[in-house]
Amino acid sequence: MKNESTRIALLLRVLVGAAIAASMVATANAQSTRGTLDKIKKSGTISLGYRENATPFSFTEPGKEPIGYSLDLCREVVSGIRRQLKLADLKIKWVPVTIGDRIKMVVDGNVDLECGSTTNTLSRREVVDFSIPTFIDGGSYIAKAASRLESIKDLDGKRVGMIAGSSTEKAFAAAASRAFAKPVIVFVKDHDEGFQGVRDGKLDAYASDRMILFGLAVTANVDLKDYFLSSELFSYEPYGLMMRRDPEFRLAVDRQLARMYRSGEIIKIVGNWFGALGEPPELLKAMYILNSYPE
Repeated sequence: MKNESTRIALLLRVLVGAAIAASMVATANAQSTRGTLDKIKKSGTISLGYRENATPFSFTEPGKEPIGYSLDLCREVVSGIRRQLKLADLKIKWVPVTIGDRIKMVVDGNVDLECGSTTNTLSRREVVDFSIPTFIDGGSYIAKAASRLESIKDLDGKRVGMIAGSSTEKAFAAAASRAFAKPVIVFVKDHDEGFQGVRDGKLDAYASDRMILFGLAVTANVDLKDYFLSSELFSYEPYGLMMRRDPEFRLAVDRQLARMYRSGEIIKIVGNWFGALGEPPELLKAMYILNSYPE
């Protein structure tokens, strides 16, 4: 009987110890993943990451704050967070990011919310989180019209520029393989270098998300008739605003985006940046409707 009581006492100690340890781990995890709003409220500042040349989603002009479709969404999100936290003012700290460092900048806490043209992928979600979708795009390519590179199979043996590590790289390789094409891949540092390579004849084509390519052509000092933007899409690119894993902060971001989708305000923002293309495609409209969650 005594031995049985001793075993029970030891078992209880083990169970209590395990419960305490689990509680400590849960508390530590909560503190590490749910502190963004507290950080913003305490500092009165939110850090927004932006791209310098991801036109028309996020880009810069000399002497001005960053602008673009994604930046407009992020500014609305900031206004919503300011109201939620009951702050008289919420300052924005602008932080430039690149395709190469944007995820690290978010993970390391240098950026609270990345406002660019980042595709929400399962592999990226292993280390960061994303808002509800903000745009849908697809991989494509731009080339000189005179080159008559009208399909991916026509790129066989041609010099095709792209950014290493982007979602375009893997998707394009798969598409080229399906088309039995073997293009010569040339890596560039950014979109500007890629499009400039096409203009200078150093590249036969530049591959990226279609709306990025459209933005590069529209904002460049070129005759658009001299360029061919393929309508052949080789990937699915659902964009989202990127952030650290933090359920409370993500909810705050999603709440403001859903409000814009419900109210129809998003259509005006789309028109400001993509109006030259006409009405938003039905797929994009459906995305806004499907993500206009009620309160």
